[in-house]
Amino acid sequence: MEANRRIEIMDTTLRDGEQTSGVSFLPSEKLQIAKLLLEELKVDRIEVASARVSEGELEGVQKITQWAAQKGYLDRVEVLGFVDTPASVNWIVEAGARVMNLLTKGSLNHLTHQLKKTPGQHFEDIRRSIGYAQDNGVSVNVYLEDWSNGMRNSEDYTLSLIEFLSIQPIKRIMLPDTLGLLSPNEVRTFFDELVEKFPTVHFDFHAHNDYDLSVANVMEAVLHGASGIHTTVNGLGERAGNAPLESVIAVIKDFTDLEISVQEQKIFRVSKLVEQFSGHHIPANKPVVGENVFTQTAGIHADGDNKKNLYFNDLMPERFGRQRKYALGKTSGKANILKNLEELGISLEKDELTKVTQRIIELGDKKERVTTEDLPYIISDVLQNNSIIKNISIEGYHMTHSKGLKPTVQLRMNIHGKFFDASATGDGQYDSFMRALKKIYKSIGKELPRLTDYHVSIPPGGKTDAFVETVITWEFGKLFKTKGLDADQTIAAMKATEKMLNIIETINYNPEKEQSTYYGNEYRVIAG
Repeated sequence: MEANRRIEIMDTTLRDGEQTSGVSFLPSEKLQIAKLLLEELKVDRIEVASARVSEGELEGVQKITQWAAQKGYLDRVEVLGFVDTPASVNWIVEAGARVMNLLTKGSLNHLTHQLKKTPGQHFEDIRRSIGYAQDNGVSVNVYLEDWSNGMRNSEDYTLSLIEFLSIQPIKRIMLPDTLGLLSPNEVRTFFDELVEKFPTVHFDFHAHNDYDLSVANVMEAVLHGASGIHTTVNGLGERAGNAPLESVIAVIKDFTDLEISVQEQKIFRVSKLVEQFSGHHIPANKPVVGENVFTQTAGIHADGDNKKNLYFNDLMPERFGRQRKYALGKTSGKANILKNLEELGISLEKDELTKVTQRIIELGDKKERVTTEDLPYIISDVLQNNSIIKNISIEGYHMTHSKGLKPTVQLRMNIHGKFFDASATGDGQYDSFMRALKKIYKSIGKELPRLTDYHVSIPPGGKTDAFVETVITWEFGKLFKTKGLDADQTIAAMKATEKMLNIIETINYNPEKEQSTYYGNEYRVIAG
């Protein structure tokens, strides 16, 4: 293989990628993606549509070609056409494009059963299509549909087609593994054979991912003579999709000496936009662009990263416009938490760090993922807990909430080692809880503070599984606040209430002696 050979990247997100089930880009969306592919990512070529599909498709291609003509990119915009002289060429001309990717039959099986023609007839039709395109100012590349099956089962026919095309006025012969059935060994063998037989021909390889081998097959193709590779952003495409641009770029850059033009630091931005426009969610574990792929979860990994980057590899997130993150959850260690605290500019004492770690582990059992945005809430919750002597606790509860019936709570409290039970119904679960609590406190001759404000918030960017912080303001002579944190809003409120009970119990509240002290956004009553 020639060192430093340049590989063309042709991205077909807007044509083959749009064949993903349920994906249909608006004309304006197609234009935005085309701009990003050519100007931001700097792929060499883009395939934007199939000819004769619809009026909407024609409008989308016209938007792209008008912009591309102004920018001098028109020769880099390609449209799939068919052996149907003059229909496809006329459509492409009307769309304002100048390059046709002509779809021919790369296997005898397709030719015989789909077109029902002889090789000679098909070759003549191809020659006529190429000639008509040239006459109308349209240059031609040629696809060999089902090429992989052709090489497997009708090699004489497929080679004769390539030989015929090699003397036609075309730029490229494009070899699709249409059904995604090739193994890397077959790709290597077929390319070695073709490059030896046709050393001057520019071959593109178009991989599908049915066996999850598209990237491996791409690597074999470029190492054994392919001059161009077809990709889609996020691996969009029929069935299991096409070779994903993001992975192809990383593999070529890291495992070969070949040159490519793609600006990989822009990949993530384009990937997220295509995700938004397509409505096709990127799996969290998808290489390069998945949410989790640059996130260390195990504490031992974060510890190793602190000690000479022991868990780094060449896939550094900054390459792709991303940042490494350290997940917080039940497998987190102090190293993960320290990494996140550094990001927030927070420093904790050793015992506080231990308690925050334990709290994150407890919360991680309730919630799939603890985020950096959750961390200030957790720290606040832990530090407040540390400042309270806990003589009173909620030992057990059972809550029901049914349509047409009022919520009911059965409650068990531990007050200085003694257990008290009560049940109540109310207008909501927390109201039911408070009514049961009031029964218990009335039975022991004590009053509860008056609840004056109840505020619920979630960390920025929180979703349906976000933690809930409930801040309750109480009046008991003077105002003070307590906080509760949990994945469940009612439980968070109950925890805030439990803190309140311990505060008023610990100080042995006396209006003659009390004073109010401010602690980081909250007032606490302390003994005078």
